[in-house]
Amino acid sequence: MNPVKALDLDAVKAFVFIADLQSFTRAAEVLDTTQSALSLKLRRLEDQLGRRLLERTPRQVRLSAEGSIFLDAARSLVGAHERAMASFQVEQRRLTIGISQLIVGSELPALLRRMNEHDPHLLIEMRVAGSREVMQAYEEGTLDAALILQADNRRQQGETIFTENFAWIGAPSWTLRPGQPLPLSTQGESCGIRTAAVRALDEAGIAWTEVFIGKGAAVVGAAAAAGLAIAVMARRTAPSGTIEVGHALSLPSLPTQEVVLYSALNDRRSRTALRTLAEAFKSLSA
Repeated sequence: MNPVKALDLDAVKAFVFIADLQSFTRAAEVLDTTQSALSLKLRRLEDQLGRRLLERTPRQVRLSAEGSIFLDAARSLVGAHERAMASFQVEQRRLTIGISQLIVGSELPALLRRMNEHDPHLLIEMRVAGSREVMQAYEEGTLDAALILQADNRRQQGETIFTENFAWIGAPSWTLRPGQPLPLSTQGESCGIRTAAVRALDEAGIAWTEVFIGKGAAVVGAAAAAGLAIAVMARRTAPSGTIEVGHALSLPSLPTQEVVLYSALNDRRSRTALRTLAEAFKSLSA
């Protein structure tokens, strides 16, 4: 066999981002390049390796069997390169980001790990709370950026990242006992989605009661997974083993809301980190 020439690190990095985000478009936005440039890099990498790394269709991008084998090694190579390049950047920068607790699910550790791999000397500090609390902290200057559900009275400054879909989530085997009100798991009266949900139930004449109140999608979803209640939460953050039960129970539809990123930071280092976070959230919402 002929020895493989040294791999093009930019091409390997492009492959990792495309694989992680499952999209040429989103990867191009994060890497500040074009889809055509990424396609060319990937084609050259595949030609060099003699392997097809990605399967492409008009609607989907997914790893091939050989791409799945190569991904871990590729991610390690890119991470080692980033750490080597950052070894002389002794200045550690702190970036404090507030995120709405309604949109954070089990994917957060993976998001943080991806951002750390990109810039090991960038210390990411996350604060997860209600959208109002996060926005207040941002306006007071204690946060560098805020990723929240859009308030109806705010139509400026923020960048819309994606639209969040909310649903009634429950265990597959859960059934409503005759004559009993619908048991709900919510984030409490301060939650705007909870307000919209109970208003819709009242308008539909469906009796309900809150049996579980918690903060964060993981906590609210746990009650649904245990079969204790029907959770009002973002469909994307529903825990494994649960399903959307709104149609089966003839429940009213829930509203969608825009997820918006607020930040006044303009330096390239911070904007790149925020763009990485935003594009990762986009891919999770697809």
